[in-house]
Amino acid sequence: MSIQDQKKHWEATTLKKVIDKAKERREDFSTTSGLEMERVFLPDFEWQSYEEKLGLPGEYPYTRGVQPTMYRGRFWTMRQYAGFGTAKESNERYRYLLGAGQTGLSVAFDLPTQMGYDSDDAMAEGEVGKVGVAIDTLADMETLFDQIPLDKVSTSMTINASAAVLLAMYIAVAEKQGVSSDKIMGTIQNDILKEYMARGTYIYPPSESMRIITDIFAYCKDHVPKWNTISISGYHIREAGSSAVQEVAFTLADGIAYVEAAIKAGLDVDEFAPRLAFFFNAHNNLLEEVAKFRAARRIWAKIMKERFGAKDPRSQMLRFHTQTAGCTLTAQQPDNNIMRVTIQALAAVLGGTQSLHTNSRDEALALPTEDSVRIALRTQQVIAYESGVADSIDPLAGSFLVESLTDQMEAKALEYIQKIDDLGGAAEAINRGFQQKEIQDSAYAYQRAIERKEQIIVGVNQFTVKEAPPKDLLKIKPEVERAQLKAIAAVKTGRDQQAVEARLAALKTAAQGTENLMPPILEAVRAYASLGEICNTLRDVFGEHQETVVL
Repeated sequence: MSIQDQKKHWEATTLKKVIDKAKERREDFSTTSGLEMERVFLPDFEWQSYEEKLGLPGEYPYTRGVQPTMYRGRFWTMRQYAGFGTAKESNERYRYLLGAGQTGLSVAFDLPTQMGYDSDDAMAEGEVGKVGVAIDTLADMETLFDQIPLDKVSTSMTINASAAVLLAMYIAVAEKQGVSSDKIMGTIQNDILKEYMARGTYIYPPSESMRIITDIFAYCKDHVPKWNTISISGYHIREAGSSAVQEVAFTLADGIAYVEAAIKAGLDVDEFAPRLAFFFNAHNNLLEEVAKFRAARRIWAKIMKERFGAKDPRSQMLRFHTQTAGCTLTAQQPDNNIMRVTIQALAAVLGGTQSLHTNSRDEALALPTEDSVRIALRTQQVIAYESGVADSIDPLAGSFLVESLTDQMEAKALEYIQKIDDLGGAAEAINRGFQQKEIQDSAYAYQRAIERKEQIIVGVNQFTVKEAPPKDLLKIKPEVERAQLKAIAAVKTGRDQQAVEARLAALKTAAQGTENLMPPILEAVRAYASLGEICNTLRDVFGEHQETVVL
């Protein structure tokens, strides 16, 4: 079939189904000079491998995007990752962002919450509310989402080891708002494998962690069908120093491991795979990043179709959230970060992201101020409404450079995936320190390039100026921790302690057996058992993971 015949068939089938349900943003897409911006541009010559390598938007292998209309239908979800101090302070920031035009929430949790400790635990001292919001009990979650309708807002939660508890709290808050669990929308990161290799906020050993993850898959399939049960994350792999190729390869290898674990647990691939989502970094090399996103979609589509036999097209689609690269932000000349974030956000949009967070200019120094957050959000809005890049799908397709980079990215990533398969899969390769060593070597090489000025960082190793100390930075005050300690003490004093103990005992029994852990976790949350109490109950049964040190 010729390329033009492929397009006609696509317009009559795949595209028509979407257009009949929801029209595009505008009737006419053209430039200010009146030049037509077609929905999708195609080569005017016969390209032998076009259908195999590119195809059309919304069709296998999804190189050109997972939706037939992409941003002509609607823009990506504009999220700003936010959370600090107490739930009340974070709630105020969320409502500010929603009022400024943000279309989804992205929640940052403090380190104790991520590690499964309550704010009154000795392990939490000095860290409460520092890098995100402190959540100890359902009462905190109720405050966090006060006056935010959970049937209308999509919420992403960056939480991994304690993800099951936070998801249960979110479900319980929705219930209190009168919103049933089948109506709520959002994502939990829930990606523990990258924690072992790149980030470190793990609690339990790998096999027990994988059990919790597949229990979440199974529970949400039946009870929370609109929820993305995992966001398989390359972001932190890249932040730890990996290359773009390694980010794609290690992330998709983790995805393979999760799919295999779910199938082993008795789930059919097409029952859970449509709710898998991914989370990538957007770095500074714009064209490499665009190629990275396109290659990742193509690789995943082939893996799901050929390796796992997925028949539902949604199971073959790699849908992803993007965050601009925190590791590229500099404390020197921080206003330069605005330009860096703009380039990175543009790469994500040109690469076909489904949602996007743009970092703020001052995040190398402190938590962002409201002014900085507004600039970061406006960056997305200017790209969406003023740049024109959202008016046609996959606008860089057909570029000799971009297509070559996409092919090279795919080939090199598949080489890594094969190495990981040969080692016994992602989890076993992590146990052997393979990914950790590769990331360390890549990070070292990049830093050496900066030190030798082979890699120029504007304002850091070239074009430097003498700068005054920064002013007006957002700092978390000691009063935050004291307030949180009072709050958790009040909850523990006022709750039915006998009910809490009974629910925790039921959870322990479930953990010692094979039943799904989500129902007893949800029951414990409803009784106002704390996050730390729930995680400690599981610690008693599962134990804690000990890190593999790689030199």
